[in-house]
Amino acid sequence: MTATQPLRPGEWFDHGMGLADIDFSQYRMDIPTDRYSDPEYVEREHDKIWMRVWQVAGRESELPNAGDWKEYRLLDQSFILARGKDDKIRGFVNACRHRGNVLCRGRGNSKRFLCPYHLWTYELDGTLRGVLRARENEVTPLDKKGMGLLEVPVECFAGFIFLNPDPNAAPLSGFLGDDVAELLDPYHLDEMVTVLDVREALNCNWKVVMDAFEEGYHISGIHPELLRVITSDPAKNRYRFFDKHTVWCEPFEAPKRNLEEQIDGIMQLPETFPGVAAMLPRFQELVAEYRDSGGAVQFPEGVTPRTLLQAATRETLTEMGFDVSGLTDAQMTDNHLWVLFPNFFMTVRAGEATVILAQPHESGDPNRCYWHIISVVWLPEQRRDALRAEQIEVEEPGSFKYFLALQQDYEQMPRQQVGLRNKALQHMSLVKEEVVIARHHSVVDRYLAGGAG
Repeated sequence: MTATQPLRPGEWFDHGMGLADIDFSQYRMDIPTDRYSDPEYVEREHDKIWMRVWQVAGRESELPNAGDWKEYRLLDQSFILARGKDDKIRGFVNACRHRGNVLCRGRGNSKRFLCPYHLWTYELDGTLRGVLRARENEVTPLDKKGMGLLEVPVECFAGFIFLNPDPNAAPLSGFLGDDVAELLDPYHLDEMVTVLDVREALNCNWKVVMDAFEEGYHISGIHPELLRVITSDPAKNRYRFFDKHTVWCEPFEAPKRNLEEQIDGIMQLPETFPGVAAMLPRFQELVAEYRDSGGAVQFPEGVTPRTLLQAATRETLTEMGFDVSGLTDAQMTDNHLWVLFPNFFMTVRAGEATVILAQPHESGDPNRCYWHIISVVWLPEQRRDALRAEQIEVEEPGSFKYFLALQQDYEQMPRQQVGLRNKALQHMSLVKEEVVIARHHSVVDRYLAGGAG
């Protein structure tokens, strides 16, 4: 690195904590199983966590125009997200101030909100506009200013809409922290386009979903196809812990086979990581530079299929017009994995990210939840409309086929929930590679004990 080249936030990985540096005594590695199946535990989470935390309620791009709105439902609570005439996105309790009738279901575009029960109307900023036969029905003078929709805190970050049901919530910036914002900023997530948006009910607890994506220990068992193209060495994993959130990285490496097998493995990556496909033409060109007249390939010291994929990714994205100058070479290929408490998991690398949101089921059944998959990629402007995806609500279980790795997790998680319901199994026993699970549960415990906010 030259003296004039600034440090990139992603370089935290070079000095981040490894498994050997973590004090495991501060985490409970035996997680009680009743938290996955006890209805009373659901009630405690509802009051102590879900009604108090910032959570992703969608992407800003879902509400591009003034008057666009969508409903956001959380257990037995319903909220409206709406973009006002001033271009600001606001959140409201989805209930008329007159008799509490629900104002909106689904999504749409309106000049104002009209209660279908008694025709009270509200502006997009929530103020009460009109009351049917107001003069005739006044018992006491109606204070329109004080009878607007009940507003809840809404803020946007990295292209996501965050909502907090607590009207007295501290700002989102304090909840996330400066370090989180700094590390995520170079990815330019707000510039990315949603290419997959699927929500489906699952027969498992929401924490089973979070647990599944907080470790790579299960790859050999659930994703054996990945072993053909990548290897994972837990000793090389690096972790960074924040107050409530976590980021870690499991570096991508090709299996230690001959060069042609390594190259072929990278060519197969799109089966699991679809975004890699756009980088492969340039990757093949770079590989060709090292082939002799007979077609055999030989790399000099310091050049590997991994480094060529990194160069191909940087060159391809830059040529497309995407700024990757703030990302390291490793971030061209390595997925950094994020957990933002309580229910946001993201795997992100240059030009693409997949987010998984886990949410308790509105029935209150601890054995059910929703997962919401949002994949975003950076695309040139001329391709965005063609590839932009609308949200799919899956009604028939199993009818939607996810890409391979997600499909395998989709099939696995309900199996785990069946096992967790066994009364004789009182706790799960975590291994060191599952430290992020232990840490996530420690934050859950803090909230339930009233010690976090």
